[in-house]
Amino acid sequence: MTNMLYFMGFLALSCSLALASDPSPLQDFCVAAPNGQVFVNGQFCKDPKHVTENDFFFSGLNNPGNTANPLGSKVTPVNVAQIPGLNTLGISAARIDFAPYGLNPPHIHPRGTEILTVLEGTLFVGFITSNTENRLVTKVLQKGDVFVFPQGLIHFQRNAGYGNAVAIAALSSQNPGVITVANSVFGSKPPIADDVLAKAFQVDKSVVDHLQSQFWMDN
Repeated sequence: MTNMLYFMGFLALSCSLALASDPSPLQDFCVAAPNGQVFVNGQFCKDPKHVTENDFFFSGLNNPGNTANPLGSKVTPVNVAQIPGLNTLGISAARIDFAPYGLNPPHIHPRGTEILTVLEGTLFVGFITSNTENRLVTKVLQKGDVFVFPQGLIHFQRNAGYGNAVAIAALSSQNPGVITVANSVFGSKPPIADDVLAKAFQVDKSVVDHLQSQFWMDN
């Protein structure tokens, strides 16, 4: 009986670990069919007979993103929305361009760990550990350096050089998602009650009202 309990505990742990990220494919590929009529966790599979090479292809990541915006940065995603063949494969990518002093603001990927490689320039990057420690972990990265942001933790990147900077990110999900902290808190629709935010941030309601009146752009 004891051995059986140990076995059941091990099986439960194994199952929980197996379900901790995107599901593993059970066939060669499952190219997304975005026109399905039922909402599922992922996408329906296109008939393999109708799959083409373009279902696994994306062009243009060599082109700089437009950083002429208040943040001075631009993220060009390459996830299942751009490459249907990524469906069920548990990986995606992004190009991030930075103008001088540009910022990819504090944000979260709820469904994926990120590994970032600097192609050009100098970046100051960091993430914050969870409550109650809330420790800030930072590093200055140069061309060729690599840094990892654990899944679900708030993180950011800022151009710390005098010229433009470029990085490529790989993420452990076909659709890692992005929650930009400032946008979510101060730009929600409808807005969060200002007395809630005033107490949460320990500021006057007028400060919250001012922040909520700003234009919060997605990057």
